[in-house]
Amino acid sequence: MKKRSLGLAAVLAALASTACNRPAGPAYLVYVSNEGSGDMTVIDPNQPQSIATIPLGKRPRGIHAGGGLIYVALSGSPAAPPGVDESTLPPPDKSADGIGVVDLAQQKVVRKLFGGSDPEQFAIGGDGKLMYVANEDASGLSIIDLAEGKVLKTLPTGAEPEGVTLSPDGKFVYVTSEDEGTVAVVDTAAAAVVKTIKVGRRPRSVAFLPDGSRAFVTNENDASVTVLDCARQEVSSTIALDEGLKPMGTAMTKDGSRLYVSTGRGKKVVAIDTAAGKVVASIEVGQRPWGIALSPDGKLLFTANGPSNDVSVVDLVSQTVIRKIKTGDRPWGVVVLSNK
Repeated sequence: MKKRSLGLAAVLAALASTACNRPAGPAYLVYVSNEGSGDMTVIDPNQPQSIATIPLGKRPRGIHAGGGLIYVALSGSPAAPPGVDESTLPPPDKSADGIGVVDLAQQKVVRKLFGGSDPEQFAIGGDGKLMYVANEDASGLSIIDLAEGKVLKTLPTGAEPEGVTLSPDGKFVYVTSEDEGTVAVVDTAAAAVVKTIKVGRRPRSVAFLPDGSRAFVTNENDASVTVLDCARQEVSSTIALDEGLKPMGTAMTKDGSRLYVSTGRGKKVVAIDTAAGKVVASIEVGQRPWGIALSPDGKLLFTANGPSNDVSVVDLVSQTVIRKIKTGDRPWGVVVLSNK
């Protein structure tokens, strides 16, 4: 008989118990969206196995936390990796598109917001009222009213938009276009694209310094990271990575001194000294790492490794993988949420 896993609410209650000789619960948990199995894996970083699995819907990818909830982009469009003839794919299931809102206490999706066609990645406004969603098959960015659950406006961003990141001051959203090799700069007050910046080939994600002075864009097909001067909204420099690396996801330290970049088929995460603008470390983590996230104390890094269906836990002091934790099928995105 298959062993049944504890529900997340029961696990959290047990971990939080103050009974004699019972260890304190974890300060945070790690949540992983699994594109292939349509669910979310919940990880206690101190445990060798996941503690819960929450069903989500079709193709969960982009994942963020906000207001004690987890938001996940869901898509009914079939996966279309580079080189695939899209005319041979089955038709999309548009009814599956949306932003799933996960209530962690109930361990389920309690609401699905309309997020435009084929949502992939997104950002939540600083005041929690708006969401900015990349619609991959519609070449646009949808601005969503979270309270009403409706699209207020859709902006053209260039073909195959992916990375969506809000500037630290909340005044701009940067959106990458994989197909056109650009970053669209969206003025949040005007709800308009105010500039388009040419970067490298197939840009994937954007990370800002905490002060918002610079942004870093990963260019998958150029093995490089473009550095943007945010005041001028232009390219200031380019950081070259080793040949064969495919820069994807990003995670910035709280002090802005280090940027960690996953490299897909390169199997590594590289650390970039943001002041010097150069790679200072390279850590092999697993098969095709994509989404990554840092622990709140900055001591651990978590990488979603798609082909091997696991998450690597990386000790950043020793720069080694200290454990791998199984997930669902094709883990895609990672978010860390404090329990305090």
